[in-house]
Amino acid sequence: MTKTKVLIIAYYWPPAGGPGVQRWLKFVKYLPEFGIEPIVYVPSNPSYPIIDETLLSEVSEGITVLKQPIKEPYKFAGFLSKSKTKTISKGIIPKEKRQSPIEKLMLFIRGNFFIPDARKKWVRPSVQYLDTYIDDYHIQTVITSGPPHSLHLIGMELQKRAGVKWIADFRDPWTTIGYHKQLKLTKFAKQKHKALEKKVLQSANQIIVTSSVTKKEFEQVTSKPIAVITNGYDTHTVSNPSLDTFFSLAHIGSLLAKRNPKVLWQVLKELVDENKDFAKDLQLHFVGSVSEDVLASIDSFGLSNYVYNHSYVTHNKAIEFQKKSQILLLIEVDSEETKCIIPGKLFEYMISNRPILALGPEASDIETLIKETNTGVYFNYHDHEALKKTLIKYYGAFQEGTLQAHAIGLQKYSRKNLTESLSKLILWE
Repeated sequence: MTKTKVLIIAYYWPPAGGPGVQRWLKFVKYLPEFGIEPIVYVPSNPSYPIIDETLLSEVSEGITVLKQPIKEPYKFAGFLSKSKTKTISKGIIPKEKRQSPIEKLMLFIRGNFFIPDARKKWVRPSVQYLDTYIDDYHIQTVITSGPPHSLHLIGMELQKRAGVKWIADFRDPWTTIGYHKQLKLTKFAKQKHKALEKKVLQSANQIIVTSSVTKKEFEQVTSKPIAVITNGYDTHTVSNPSLDTFFSLAHIGSLLAKRNPKVLWQVLKELVDENKDFAKDLQLHFVGSVSEDVLASIDSFGLSNYVYNHSYVTHNKAIEFQKKSQILLLIEVDSEETKCIIPGKLFEYMISNRPILALGPEASDIETLIKETNTGVYFNYHDHEALKKTLIKYYGAFQEGTLQAHAIGLQKYSRKNLTESLSKLILWE
């Protein structure tokens, strides 16, 4: 049986590390089971802020991966400040008052001279290369995944030139994503971003988003069909490590400056002062990049001695931390813009059998998912008393050896089931 060919245009691909690579790595893994042959197009010389060589082994055998060079400003910005360039490219933007003149300049240039983003120079050469490839190999469907949202401009142009069906996948929103406010955008730049976003949303044959909040937002801009396909979890070969003997709270992933729930640090400080056993048992594990602002805040509450900073680790190592930690922290920025953000790690948290303690804005999609799956508790940044009561309850269960999650209804978030939903969109005429 001949498989339907689909061209997937992505920026993040192994050996890229971090959450951006997982979504399409897993879709590509399972698409052949649904009668679809994925062909992946990625840059040959990208400036990935995080590298995880272990993910190369997860690329499915026999998959065609096309690569073409890309010109990125991060290579040149490194001459100004290599460390600051790498930090900003990871998405860690210091608070305004802590930004150096170089950081302010880099943010202004990034926001106003590279619209929609720093990969815009890849659009024209990619269109030229792929237009011929599509014709030669009779490809009828193209999928673009953003951010970087400049990749959607490739899809839009190929739709015009080659007459392909174009599906635009938004892992995150475009103009309403939190960091846009930190890019020092001029009025002209804001308008250009909005205009490009509207053009993409009104041109794509099908739009995919990862949250219902983003779907509602985009429905105000376009009448094109929008499907919600969340991120998910996959089966892992990682063995089950022994649970920590300490009362460990672990956060996997980046902790940006604004992901700083002082209410949590305040509650932990109170419990340390009130309970000697709690003070002996507490550990805070951060697995990934952590903003200096967050560390300074934790220090101000006298909790620095409880912090274990592991920086970035491989994906398999991160899964080990998820399985052995007593509690998994999920922290999102407390803002209107982040209600639609569902971190990919949430779904891996869900299958770890460890309770999730999440903090973020009111009425977020994260809160809905955690409640639906019974995988933990969700708090707003002002829920001091409720947060404290929950931590006391969790600590009591830890002391008794009964602390665990009791998840329900997780199967629909498996990568294979989600890929089946994607396959229906691809095959739909």
